[in-house]
Amino acid sequence: MGCRAVAGGVFCAAAGLVHMRPLLSMLSPGGLDGRLSILIFHRVLARRDPLFPGEVDVVRFDAICAWLKAWFNVLPLGDAVKRWRDRRLPSRAAAITFDDGYADNHDVALPVLRRHGLTATFFIATGFLDGGVMWNDEVIDAVRNTRRTCLDLRDIDGVHLGILALGSDEARRSAIAKVLQAVKHLTVDGRRAAVAEVCERADATAYRGEMMSSQQVLALHRAGMQVGAHTVTHPILAGLEAASARAEMQQGRRQLESLLQDRVGLFAYPNGRPGLDYSVETVALARAVGFDAALTTSWGATGPATDPFQMPRFTPWNPGRWGFGLRLARNLWQSR
Repeated sequence: MGCRAVAGGVFCAAAGLVHMRPLLSMLSPGGLDGRLSILIFHRVLARRDPLFPGEVDVVRFDAICAWLKAWFNVLPLGDAVKRWRDRRLPSRAAAITFDDGYADNHDVALPVLRRHGLTATFFIATGFLDGGVMWNDEVIDAVRNTRRTCLDLRDIDGVHLGILALGSDEARRSAIAKVLQAVKHLTVDGRRAAVAEVCERADATAYRGEMMSSQQVLALHRAGMQVGAHTVTHPILAGLEAASARAEMQQGRRQLESLLQDRVGLFAYPNGRPGLDYSVETVALARAVGFDAALTTSWGATGPATDPFQMPRFTPWNPGRWGFGLRLARNLWQSR
């Protein structure tokens, strides 16, 4: 029996195997038709989190890096963007990115990347360096640590969630997701007030930040990793006046360039969903500020017709080797 194409793979019936490299070479050619798969991560935990069992930990990230090394030509993102613009991408081109600037990016992910000989790009929200705390982590920590079996969120401006059960990890995950969704698109002041009220009602241990220090960002750069801008305060850019959005982009970039003593040419939109988190006007600002490219969180792969200021990113959630690889292949197929 020979091999045949299937939905998302090339299957050899006799061996029962999916051959990933030929499949990916077919779906992600180089040169004029070159395609670039950009993977997005946020955290790599030192150990599995029972509250968020799907979060990437060091064991899983090590496996993912091994798969990517075996299947793709993994490039530094800045180099990949240049090659894509010049229509010189190799086949099976990929890049690895991280958003926000968590300390585990340096402490946990960096050693794994170096062991596999891979380079990643880290998009840093500079306002949280050196002890800062992102609002979503305040919410997560409050719900994680509260001893209450329910959380009364009635009468909080802009939230309107009523009473949320907290009797199990599943219930707490659901409560966290609801609060984050309700608060995310409030104004900066409204969000700050709502998060403070949620934390007060949870009556939980105060959150201790898990973001990188400036020295850790500098260490990433010195280790050969790339650093990109991700604004200062991680706002919803689509909700800001043009002057404020421009300032967030410019100041975040300038702070990183001052720290690294190097140019920062790449940008990632906070949250990154088109129309919701950034707008057509935001894209125009990213161009005007002088970035080389900007990244979204829309699924897909970069192809010849992609807007360089709306480059998509995608990371499969499948735990197994072949499920992970086939979903990457499907993402490439659907991006054609």
